[in-house]
Amino acid sequence: MISEVFQKDTEQLFDTPIIQQTAYWSDVKKNLGYQTLALDYKLPQEEINDAVAASSSVLSDLLTILQPIDSTRTYAYVPYGPELEPLAENQGTFLEELSESLRPYLPASCIMIRYDLLWESPWAAEESFFDAEGVWAGPPDSRIQEMRLNYNTAKWNLRKAPSNILPSNTIFINLKKQANHLLGAMKPKTRYNIRLAERKGVQVRTAGVDEIEIWNKLYQETASRNGIFLNDIDYFKTVFATRPDKDSVKVKLLLAEYNEMPLAAMFLVMSGRRCSYLYGASSSEHRNLMPTYALQWYAIKMAQEHGCTEYDMFGVSPGADPAHPMNGLYKFKKGFGGDIFHTLGCWDYPLTADEYLQHIAREMKQQGFHIN
Repeated sequence: MISEVFQKDTEQLFDTPIIQQTAYWSDVKKNLGYQTLALDYKLPQEEINDAVAASSSVLSDLLTILQPIDSTRTYAYVPYGPELEPLAENQGTFLEELSESLRPYLPASCIMIRYDLLWESPWAAEESFFDAEGVWAGPPDSRIQEMRLNYNTAKWNLRKAPSNILPSNTIFINLKKQANHLLGAMKPKTRYNIRLAERKGVQVRTAGVDEIEIWNKLYQETASRNGIFLNDIDYFKTVFATRPDKDSVKVKLLLAEYNEMPLAAMFLVMSGRRCSYLYGASSSEHRNLMPTYALQWYAIKMAQEHGCTEYDMFGVSPGADPAHPMNGLYKFKKGFGGDIFHTLGCWDYPLTADEYLQHIAREMKQQGFHIN
């Protein structure tokens, strides 16, 4: 299935709308002290589209980040990759072959490969997994998922990770529509809040790297309020300051202010046709002015101006479940319209079985995800 696998410089990674698979993201991770690896590979076109000739093939690539586990062991993390998505019946065998092709390029300390798959979950297309209100119940238990993905594999070695790192549910907004149509597709309350923020005098602007402290203060306040994972300011400085040689990725820090008082902020990243709302923060003050709504609407219009055709809200609960810890984000983000997208999430390919089982036992005691 896979042929002509070879390593290349990470600066040669292909342009892609998936920011976590770009040369820019590799530079971010290297600037933070991680080792990264880029590989090219070929796959027969018929494995992706069974209506084409068997003689044709497609070239793709992969960004892998080596993550330390402890002083002696690492694992290979593939954030939102591979981008290339085979037909459903070929996905397991493709990941198995890709993993074995990756193995020679990984250090002896690497105990597993973790794929954070952006491929759509097959259970998101099955009516039996939705309730009467259209809320997705989520995938079946891990054993059933593993049976499906390992079908036709030689080693039956793909394992569902105990938790996801990057969000496995998101909302995509189609930016090909005009502004009035985008507003018309929003929930009435969302439209009202956007206009309320405008009437009350909330202003949104693009900030510079010298204003990163403003962001950090809002972010720390948000993290404290919601009990979320806290990255330090050096992390965000790196995300903001890193620039690829090619102008294929744009990073914007947006601030929503009232009488020059910062009320909300966000990191917006544009790569190819996709614009992603990567990080957000807000103050506990003047929430009645709806600055986060003004911020999102400004970002959506900015994405259109830069030629993006889709806007990734980046991370929601699987549906409108009041018991889910991300239900508030779901209600807020779904208000802007768009379609929810459920991915397969994180999958592991153990390279050293015993050490992998020991690592997973420890990992299952931990909770939550963060952008990695």
